[in-house]
Amino acid sequence: MRALVARDGAVRVVEVAEPEPGPGQVRIRVEAAAVNPVDLFTAAGALADGGLMPHLETYALGWDVAGVVDGTGPGVTGVRPGERVIGLSDRLTEPLKTQADLVVLDETAVAPAPAGVAAPEASTLPLNALTAVQALDLAGLAEGETLLVTGAAGGVGGYLVELAAARGLRVAAVAAPGDEALVRGFGAEWFVPRGADLAAAVRAVVPGGVHGLVDAAVVGLPALDAVRNGGAFVAVVAGQAPVPLRGIRVPTVFVRADAAQLRDVAKLAEAGRLSMRVAGTYPLERAAEAHERLRRGGLRGRLVLLP
Repeated sequence: MRALVARDGAVRVVEVAEPEPGPGQVRIRVEAAAVNPVDLFTAAGALADGGLMPHLETYALGWDVAGVVDGTGPGVTGVRPGERVIGLSDRLTEPLKTQADLVVLDETAVAPAPAGVAAPEASTLPLNALTAVQALDLAGLAEGETLLVTGAAGGVGGYLVELAAARGLRVAAVAAPGDEALVRGFGAEWFVPRGADLAAAVRAVVPGGVHGLVDAAVVGLPALDAVRNGGAFVAVVAGQAPVPLRGIRVPTVFVRADAAQLRDVAKLAEAGRLSMRVAGTYPLERAAEAHERLRRGGLRGRLVLLP
């Protein structure tokens, strides 16, 4: 079978042995696997350089998967062969990840795919939507409180706005001027154009500052002044949380696979309450082109590999 790996900074498709599911594991025949910025960082060795994983000769790639269960190990009870599922591969050092013909995941990392949703769209859910859910949990805001989302037109940012609005939060969204209609459509109450004096612009519409902020665009310290005293600033990239001035909490979200949360976001997607955006699809053998296109930026939605 084929799998995508990175060696010496170059992405390539290699032939590997088919993986076998062990106890509590599920083997999935991959129909679609989204490409995320973390794949670029992994391939370039940046995660290893940052101390998040050891330096390896070969890095397996891919976090998201939508596909069909084609085998289960002993003890699996929640899914059956032939069932369409989505899943998240959250361990950095796995020798085989989701950008491949087959992948094995723990049952706790897998949930039924949203009914009526095509595999490419469904594959955009696990990493980005779970990051958004877990970031909102860390922010710990109550219904009616205010949240600022940077990078609100991006993959994580779009889900953040929609999920926050679904929780009854009042959302201010930061994005490029041309994306105002998009993020308001996600549920943002206020729009702040990227490049503005962020703290001043936010405090002009939310006097005293927002109760919480999720920094999907990795703005960092310049965004902290938009948060009121005692609020929350959630970073989405390791090492990018600012100093906790003015009693502001500054946790970092490190996404984890969670089958219950995956089921919840799948149900929201099935109900049409999450916007699953696919910017383009590529066959697995053209994965290097997809990685290069993502590197150039400017996408609205995820690129997806189709093995």
